[in-house]
Amino acid sequence: MDVIVVDGYNIIGAWEELQRLKERDMAQARDRLIERMAEYKAFTGNRVIIVFDAYFVKGIASKLNEYQVEIIYTKEKETADECIEKLVKDLKNVDNQVYVATSDYAEQQTIFGRGALRKSARELAIELKNIEVEIEESIDQYANDKPQLKIPLKKNVLETFEKWRRGDK
Repeated sequence: MDVIVVDGYNIIGAWEELQRLKERDMAQARDRLIERMAEYKAFTGNRVIIVFDAYFVKGIASKLNEYQVEIIYTKEKETADECIEKLVKDLKNVDNQVYVATSDYAEQQTIFGRGALRKSARELAIELKNIEVEIEESIDQYANDKPQLKIPLKKNVLETFEKWRRGDK
């Protein structure tokens, strides 16, 4: 199974849409990232874990599961990078390929050393855009290929039904 671990605040800082939201309300930026990654999970079937750094917030360590996306807020005095490194160590095995989405170069080097692969914020954004295009195309194709709801009937049968509908005998 493929697992993608997302460095939440790193991605928020790298994506223009999320940067604009962050300037108004950080919670909205986090929620939007979670929504986008939920779409990614629904389309790919990959396990998605988003890690948010709570280094300067006392006692906030928590794990949530929204939209089938795992969300981790690190504990006090733990950085997102430390948490991600532990996750990679725990998750990486013969059955799992772990990807880490971050544009932090130092973190990329560390996770390479632990056997994980990286996706930069830009690569993840492009992948999500491609997924959106594929979804739109499949919706359009479904609309065009939708089977006809009418059952083809012979003319004399249609006329009989029409008479019955009108109450004629």
